[in-house]
Amino acid sequence: MMYRTIECVEPFDLNTVCRGDGFLFVRDGVGVAGRGITHTVSESDALTFLATLKPSTNTDSTLRDTGPILFGLVPFLPTESATFVLPTIIFRKTESSIPTVTLIGKDDSDLTDDVFHAAITTAINTPPPRPHSNSYRVSPRTAIGQYLDAVTSARDAVRAGDIDKAVIARDIEVHADDPIDVHAILLRLRASFGSSYRYCVNNIIGASPELLVSVDQSTVRSHPLAGTAPRTGDTATDKQLADELIASKKNQIEHRIVIDMVHDTLLPYCSYLDWEAEPSIVTVANVQHLGTSIEGALTDPPAHVFSLVRALCPTPALGGHPSGAAIALINQTEGLHRGYYGGAVGYMDAKGNGVFAVTIRCAEISQDNRTARLFAGGGIVADSDPYVELAETQAKFQAMLSAIVRP
Repeated sequence: MMYRTIECVEPFDLNTVCRGDGFLFVRDGVGVAGRGITHTVSESDALTFLATLKPSTNTDSTLRDTGPILFGLVPFLPTESATFVLPTIIFRKTESSIPTVTLIGKDDSDLTDDVFHAAITTAINTPPPRPHSNSYRVSPRTAIGQYLDAVTSARDAVRAGDIDKAVIARDIEVHADDPIDVHAILLRLRASFGSSYRYCVNNIIGASPELLVSVDQSTVRSHPLAGTAPRTGDTATDKQLADELIASKKNQIEHRIVIDMVHDTLLPYCSYLDWEAEPSIVTVANVQHLGTSIEGALTDPPAHVFSLVRALCPTPALGGHPSGAAIALINQTEGLHRGYYGGAVGYMDAKGNGVFAVTIRCAEISQDNRTARLFAGGGIVADSDPYVELAETQAKFQAMLSAIVRP
C-alpha cells in the first residue's frame, strides 16, 4: 500500500472528521482524526506493517515524514494484545506546522488530486449532530457491596505488607431507548474537557487527563496522575479541597508510588530525565488530581513510543504496586473484566513517534449504540476508607455520564 500527504488549506474540525464512527485523538485542538478502515493490525505485526507503507511519487518531499499513523488500544491486562487500526484518510493538526491530510491507497491511481479533493470534502463537510430527546436508565454492573469488599481487601493487603497499592474499580451501564449519538458526546466532551486527551477508537470513547507517554523525535514526556479530590464549582471550596489534597499523606503516598515507577521505567531509555520536585494540582471539570510532569531525552537510537507504552502499562495509577501482585488481587476481588479501561489509547507512526493517554474517564459503547459501559476506580493504600473511595468513583463517573445523558 501507498500513502500521499498534502497540506490542507481548507479549515477542518477534527471532531467533525471523526463524527461518531471514525477515529479521534486530540487535546486542545492538537491531534489526529481519521475515517474509514484500510487495515486492522495485530500488536505483533504493527511496527513491521507501518514500515511497508511507501510514499506516493506525488508526495511533496517536505511532507514525506508526515505519513500514516495507527490508532491503538492497549488492554489493561499485560497478557492481552493491543489492537491497531489504519484509517483510509488521516487529518493532523500540530502546534507549529501546517495541518495535513494523509490518504492511503493501493497505488498512485488511488491518490490523485481528484480523489484527494473528494475524500477531503466528504470528511470535513458534515453538519453538526441534531439535538434530540432520549431516555436513559443508569444501573450498576458491579454491586456496591462487592466494590466495598474489594476496597477493604486491598487496604488490608497493603496493611499486611503484601502490596504497596492496588487500584480497585467498578463499572456502571447507561441504557438508552434510542441509539446514543457518539458525535454529540465528543462535542460535549470538547466543551467541558478540552484540555484532556479526547479519544474515539473503535467502540471506546472518553476524555483522559493523564498522559501515559509521548515521543517526539528524541523527547519523551509523561504526566502521571494519582490522588483525587472533587470540584464543587465554588472557587474557595475547590481551593480548600486542593490544599487538603496536597497535604494528604494518603494521597501523597499513592502519588509517589506512581511517580517512582514511571521514572524508574523511563530512566534506562534516557540520557537524562527530569521531573517536578513536588506534584501540582491538575484540574478538570469535575475533579482535581495530583500530577507530576516528567520529561527527558531518549538515548540514540530513541526507543519506539510503543515499547515505552508496554513498559509502563498498566501504571500503578491504574493497577498498583508491585504490579503482578496488585493485578492478581484485582482479578480476585474486583469481579469485572476491565478490557481497555486502565490500559492505553493513542497513536504512533513508523518513526516511533506518538502519544498515548491512560484509558480513563471512558465509555465502552455497544454495537447497537444503545448501551454505554462506564468505569471508575481509585488507588487503595493503608489509610483508604472504602466509603470515601466510593464517593471518589461517583465523582469520576460524572465526566462521561454528563456527556451521555445531557438532555
